[in-house]
Amino acid sequence: MQAFIKLFISLALVASLSACVATYRNHGYAPSDDELDDIIVGLDTRDSVIESVGMPSAEGVLNDSGVFYLQSRWRHYAYQAPRAVDRQLVVVRFDQDDVVSNVERFTLQDGQVVPLSRRVTDSNIEGITFLRQLLGNFGNFNPGDFFGGSDTPEP
Repeated sequence: MQAFIKLFISLALVASLSACVATYRNHGYAPSDDELDDIIVGLDTRDSVIESVGMPSAEGVLNDSGVFYLQSRWRHYAYQAPRAVDRQLVVVRFDQDDVVSNVERFTLQDGQVVPLSRRVTDSNIEGITFLRQLLGNFGNFNPGDFFGGSDTPEP
């Protein structure tokens, strides 16, 4: 019986400690430095880059200037909001003839995190109590509207 209790306590301890372990999720794809070394600036074209490295996450929207490979690693821990711990952005730029002109890699440490915000209209009632809102409408009251009449005479 004593061995059963020790086994139960040990299993409960392992289960509780494993619940506190962070999990990581990977999203997207960014080529490694070895794969990028195969790209020759001034010689490779858009098609040869896609063939050797893979399909990009996105392409240049405004002027087809390049292809973008984006990879993110997120840390999920208990009740906390997920947090980006690593982000790789690989940009392969092309000239007018679709020949590679530059290859760049950006990481999370290279820039600032841009928070996305929702567009919400402000209510303009911050700091105004319910009673003040209720009493503030008395100045906008027209008795003629209440009794079915109007301010303008009918023709």
